[in-house]
Parts: sequence; structure tokens; C-alpha cells
Amino acid sequence: MVRLILAEHFPVLVVAVSLISAFTIVVAGRLNKRSCAVIATATILLQLIMASFILHHVLTNGTIQYRLGGWTPPWGIEYVIDALNAYVLIVVLFLGVICVIYSKRSIEHELPHKIVPFYAVYQLLITGLCGITMTGDIFNMYVFVEITSLAAYALIASASGRALKASFVYLVLGSIGACFFLLGIGFLYAVTGSLNMTDLSLLLPPLYGNRAVQAAFVFFAVGLSIKIALFPLHVWQPDAYTYAPSAVTAIIAATMSKVSVYALIRVIYSVFTLDFITNYRYVDVAICWIAAIGIIAGSVLAIMQHNLKRMLAYSSVSQIGYIVLGIGLSPITAWGLLGAIAHISNHAIMKGCLFLAAGAFIYKYDLWDIRDFEGLGKKMPYASAAFTIAAISMIGVPPSAGFATKLFLIFASLQSVEVFAGSAYVFVGVLLLSSLLNLVYFWRVIERMYFVKHDEALNGGERETKKSEIPLSMLVPTLILAALCIVIGILWLTMMPLPFIEDALFELGVEVVP
Repeated sequence: MVRLILAEHFPVLVVAVSLISAFTIVVAGRLNKRSCAVIATATILLQLIMASFILHHVLTNGTIQYRLGGWTPPWGIEYVIDALNAYVLIVVLFLGVICVIYSKRSIEHELPHKIVPFYAVYQLLITGLCGITMTGDIFNMYVFVEITSLAAYALIASASGRALKASFVYLVLGSIGACFFLLGIGFLYAVTGSLNMTDLSLLLPPLYGNRAVQAAFVFFAVGLSIKIALFPLHVWQPDAYTYAPSAVTAIIAATMSKVSVYALIRVIYSVFTLDFITNYRYVDVAICWIAAIGIIAGSVLAIMQHNLKRMLAYSSVSQIGYIVLGIGLSPITAWGLLGAIAHISNHAIMKGCLFLAAGAFIYKYDLWDIRDFEGLGKKMPYASAAFTIAAISMIGVPPSAGFATKLFLIFASLQSVEVFAGSAYVFVGVLLLSSLLNLVYFWRVIERMYFVKHDEALNGGERETKKSEIPLSMLVPTLILAALCIVIGILWLTMMPLPFIEDALFELGVEVVP
């Protein structure tokens, strides 16, 4: 009984503890810089434990509705935790723990004079991500989006140099995206007088024909598309991912875009509801075609890159297309939304592992260019193996996590033939072609690491040939994510998460996968 009562208060504690920790880090950091990493790690680990209790409570007792200040919705703000956002919260905090452990040595190496502000802002980033995930108030979601964005701008700029320009471009485009999001909120409030998501879902159906409501949907779609870097609104992402500190790139790529995708799913299904999409038949078709173009364009642009982090950035543009394709297919079949939800965790784990491995190569040998990776597989066997496993998963080799996503989306595409006609087969072709393109750009890296002999002379000296791995605090998190690329894939393929997924789909108004 006590545990049940505590779990109902955990949603607000997850955010409050994180916010307090950010200020604590600033104060403690003035006394001892080493305490910053310890406080951040302990805080996020505590948040993860609370999130685990939240997920268990939701699956056993149903949705948690926490009213802030005792005000009754829709006048007051409430946190609403169901199966979907409890799942996303676990993903965010797990990756947050992994990246903060990894960051200790990485940040000491890359930002030795900015350790205190880094961990304080990192904790603010986690605060914003948790808030976006749990809130049931759409304006409150906007506030947390801004907190997250401001933290991300600062973290990217912390590397100085070219990162400053990358952060500024992100700031400009991110602000435009936030303005679109805020305009959408304003239009809905003008029409309904409410900001509560549940209340909006009840008030909007008779107003679907209202031009302000239709415009609001467009504003939300465009604003969040900028945040998730959906092609062709992705132009801020390559430089931001390339020049940010390695630990920052990993956490932003693994969690921030996934939370923005969650926000898009939540707005479409919990505010406008699925009926809005079905009332405008060509909306889902347009979403699918934009996603399909993004999948191919991102892969082609990745092939053209020689900088590893930049290649991975364009790969993320392609991977976001998978999730959006699933969203576009979901009005036809639940397999579409299943693929989108599965890829939130799958891509977070795969891309997190890839960026952590890339950061390891930079930490140890200052290697950015793929053409300099000769013999790296022998010198850094564990980090190279982790990169290879994650790359294989991205390609979609069974039984990896990437294979599970593509299998679900192929099922969804085939089940949409009656509605989409020949377009459905095009989407299947896009998914298969994307695997081939993934193989092309990842094989270049794997080939250089394992199969291309390096020259003995480099800059007048001899290259070190003995094994030299990164510190354990960096290596262990990387290997954990590499192992999960396979473990999570097996779990999805055996449908072990199906009871939870059924709850999530039911709450979003989507027919459960048979």
C-alpha cells in the first residue's frame, strides 16, 4: 500500500529531484568538481528507479493522473502517465544514466574547464525531457520543450569553435519550430479555451472542420518535424551532431529526438485523435511519402560523408523516417504504430552505441575521418566490436533491434495495400533499399577497421599497433548498448513486450495487433 501511494507521487518527484539536482551540482561543483559527475549519476539513477516503479504501477493499476497544486483539470496542470510515456521515460532515463557514466572521462578530456556547467546543464536537459514525457498539459509541454532546447543549445556550444555556429543554427531553427508549436497551442486555445490534452481530445471532434484547428495541426506537425530533424527540415542536425562533445551528441541523438517523436505521437493521437487523420484521407499518404523520401535521402547523404559523426548524423535523419513512416501507416494498421514505438527504443540504443563508440575513437586517437580507421579493429577491439554490432543492427540483420523495426514496418506496408495501392509496395521497396544503403556506408567503416592494412608510417613516426582501449567507465556503457542491440531485437521478435504494447495502442485509440 505504501509503495502504491509513493508510486503515484513519483511523476512529480522525477522532475523535481532532477531540477533540484541541477542547482545542487552548481553549488557542490564550486567546492569539488569531481562531485558533479557523482551527483548527476546518482540523481538520474534515482530517477530511473522511480520510473521503473511508475511503469510497474501503470501496467498493474492503470494510468496515473497527478494534479499539481490540487487544481482540477482542465484548469490546473496534471501529469498523466500511461503505458506509452512510462515506456519512453524508461528509455530516456536509461540512456541518461549510460551517457552520464560515459561522460566522466570524456568530458574531462574534451571540456576540462567546463565540468561544472556541463553537468548542471546536462541535468536540466534530463529535467526537460522527463517533463515533456509526463505532462498532460499541452502548454506545459511547450515549456519543457523550451527548457530542453535551451539546455541542448548550451551543451552543443560548450565545445566552442565550429560548435558555436552549429549551436546558433540550431537555436534559430529550433526557435522557429518552437514558435510553430506555440502558434498551434494558441489556435487550439482560441477555439476550445482549454490546454489539457484529454479535454482537448473531447472538445475537438465537432471542430475538425474549423480552419483554426486545421492550421493548428499543421503548425504542430511542422514545429515538431524541425525538432525531430525530419527531412528536409533537418539542416541543423549534421553540424550539431558533428561538433558537439561526444557525450552530448550521444544523449541528444539517443533521447532528444525520440522525446520529440513521442510529443508528435501524443499530439496526433491524444489531442487530435486518430479520427482527425481519417477525416482527411491524404494526410496519412503525405506523411508516408515524406518519410519514405527522408529514409532514402538521409542514407544517400550519409554515404557521401567521410567524417564518422557527420555520417551518423545523416543516418539519424534516415532513421527518423522509419518512425514517421510508422506513424503514417498507423491509421491503416496497428503494425505501423508498433514499428514506430519499437524504433523509439531501438534507434536510441543503436545510435547511442554508435556515437559512444565514435567518441571512444576520438578520445583515444583523435580519429574523426573514416579514411584514417585502418587497423583500428586490432588496436581497440572492444570499442570496434561494439560499433560493428550496432552497425549490423542498423542495417537490419536478424535478430537485431533494427531488423525487428523493419519487419514491423514491412508488415504494416503490406497490410495497407488496399488503401495505398501501389504506394504500399513502394514503401516496402524503400525499406529494403534503405538496408542496402545502410550496408554501403557502414561497411566502409567496418572494412577500414578490420580488413584494410594501415601504413606503418604516420607523420614521420610509427603507428602504435598494440591494443589500447578506452577507460572502463567509457567502455562498459558502450558494450552494454551493443549487447542490447541484440537482446532488445530478440524481445521484440518474440513479442515479449506485447502486453505493454497492447495497453499503449489501446490508450492511443489504435486497434490492437492480432
